[in-house]
Amino acid sequence: MKTSSLTFNCLLSFCLGVLADETIKRVGSPTVVIPSPDATIIGVPVGIVESFQGLPFAQPPVGPLRYNVPQPLKQDQSLGTINALAVGPTCPQTLLDTSFTDGLPEEALAVLKNTTLFQSTGNVSEDCLYLNVFRPAGIDSSAKLPVLFWMHGGGFEMGFTMTSEGVPFVTDSIGQGKPIIFVAATYRVGGFGFLAGKEVLDAGVANLGLLDQRQAMKWVADNIEAFGGDPDKVTIWGESAGSISVFDHLILYDGDNSYNGKPLFRAGIMNSGSVVPADSVDCPKAQSVYDQIVEKVECSSASDTLQCLRDADFQTLLDAIAEIPTFTSYQSIALHFLPRPDGKALTKSPDQLLQEGKFAKVPIIIGDEEDEGTLWSLAQPNITTTAEVADYLNEYFFHHASQQEMDDFVATYQTITEDGSPFRTGLLNNWYPQYKRLAAILGDLAFTLSRRYFLNIRHAVASDLPAWSYMSSYNYGLPILGTVHGSDILHIVWGIPYDYATRTMHSYYLSFIHDLDPNSNNDAPEWPQWYESNKLLNLYSGYQQFITDDFRSDSYEWISKHVPQLTM
Repeated sequence: MKTSSLTFNCLLSFCLGVLADETIKRVGSPTVVIPSPDATIIGVPVGIVESFQGLPFAQPPVGPLRYNVPQPLKQDQSLGTINALAVGPTCPQTLLDTSFTDGLPEEALAVLKNTTLFQSTGNVSEDCLYLNVFRPAGIDSSAKLPVLFWMHGGGFEMGFTMTSEGVPFVTDSIGQGKPIIFVAATYRVGGFGFLAGKEVLDAGVANLGLLDQRQAMKWVADNIEAFGGDPDKVTIWGESAGSISVFDHLILYDGDNSYNGKPLFRAGIMNSGSVVPADSVDCPKAQSVYDQIVEKVECSSASDTLQCLRDADFQTLLDAIAEIPTFTSYQSIALHFLPRPDGKALTKSPDQLLQEGKFAKVPIIIGDEEDEGTLWSLAQPNITTTAEVADYLNEYFFHHASQQEMDDFVATYQTITEDGSPFRTGLLNNWYPQYKRLAAILGDLAFTLSRRYFLNIRHAVASDLPAWSYMSSYNYGLPILGTVHGSDILHIVWGIPYDYATRTMHSYYLSFIHDLDPNSNNDAPEWPQWYESNKLLNLYSGYQQFITDDFRSDSYEWISKHVPQLTM
C-alpha cells in the first residue's frame, strides 16, 4: 500500500497535530474503555489509523517515587476520561552536544538530522511514564490483533516517543492484509533511570528504566484487548538501546517473562543491539558516577545520600547529571548509564545469563546496520596510530583487559581497506588516520559481532529456537558514515522513503508478528533461518541478497574468547 503525499509530508514534518485537528472535524473521535484502572480513552483518527497518546501506565515517579521501582496505577481509582491527543512528557535527559558532526559532508549530515539525536525533546518532566497506542481504524475489542511493543533507543541516556510514531507501520500492516496494533512506551533514562552505585544496590532500586518497560508491558497485558489487541500475541521490538532492552527482557528475572500466569511477550525483534557484558551495580565506574552526582547536588554529607537525591531540587539534580559525559563525547559508547547486574531483576551479567540458558525461549529477528560504529567514532580525531586505538579502548572501555589483550585485539583489524568502516570503500572515507579502524571496532564490539556471539551461544543452549538475522546496507556509499547506526529508524519505523527495503522488511516483520515466521503469507524472497544457513539478509533500498555471516572471523574469534574482559 502506498501512503499519500499528504501523509508523507506530515510525517516528515511531524505535523500530526494539524492533521488530527482537521480529521476530527470530519470523522469524530474513537473511544475505548479500559479496565485497569477504569478509564475512557478518547483518541484521534489519522487517515486509516486511530491514535491514542499520552496514556499513563504507572504512577508518576516523582517525590518519594523518584529513584524507586515503578508503581502500578491504583486500581481502585478511576482515571475518568483521558483525551489522548498528544504524546506525554519526555523523561528527563541530558541534551546532547552535536558539535561532533562539525565538518561532515552535507549529504551525511542530512541523514543524521533525521535521527532522534537532532529532534526536539519537547515537554520534559519527571512525570513521564506514558505510552501511545496506534490501531487500524474501526476495529473493536473483538479484533484480537497481534501487538507490536516498541522501545526507543538513545544509549540509555536519551530518547522519547514521537507523535505519529506508529502510523506508518500500522498503515502498511493494513495495506499488506496483516493488521497490527502498535504500542510505544517511554522509560526513565540516564541518571534518573539507570543510576548505579552501592547505595542504589542496597536500596534495591537499580535498572529502573528496564522496570519501567516491564511495567508498560503489564499495562498492555491488562488493557490492550479493549483496543482490539491480543495480549497473548505480543512481540517486543526496539532499536539501539531499545534493542538491547529487548535482549534484557529475555534475561530479566532469569528468563521469567510471566505476568498473571501468562507470558508478557511471545517473540522479539532487535534492531542494532543485544548482549552487553556489564559489571555490577556497585562497580567502581558506577560508584564514581554516583559519587560525582551526589557531590554536585551537595548531598555528600547527608546520612542517606540516595534519599537526599530524591529530595533534591529537580533542576539541580538534572544539571548534576548533565555533567556526566554522553555517548557523543570523546568517551563515545563507553556508557556511564546502562543496565547492570543487581542480583534481583538482572541477576548476573547478561553474557553469563545467556550462557546459562536463563532467557525467555522465544523466536527472534535480529540485525544490524553495516556501519554501526561510524557515528561513535567521529569525536576522536587525535587517535592516529593503532597503539593509540588500543590505549583508548583500555582507558575508557575495558578495565578488566590487559594492555596486551587490547593490542592483540586491535591487531585483528589489519588494514582499513579490508577491516575499516564504512566497509567496502577501500581507502576512502577515513575521516582521520584511525577513524575507519576505530569505527569498525566499536561497531563490532557493541553491535555486529556481539550479535553473532549472541546467536551462537543461544543456539548452543537452545538449538531448536528459530532466529533470523539481517544486515542493512541502505546507505552504502554515503560519505564518512556509510549505513550508519540508526538508519533503520527512517527506513523501517518511519518508512521514509517508502521503498523496496521498507515494504520487504515490513512484510517479513508483519508475518513474524502474526505467525512467528517472517516467510509466512507474503511474496518476499524466502529468508533462511540463521542457524540453518549462516546467512544474513542483506538489504538495500532497491534490492536484497543473502550473504554469509563470516566476515572479520579473526576479530570474532578474539571477542568470543575474551567476553569476561569486555564488561562495561
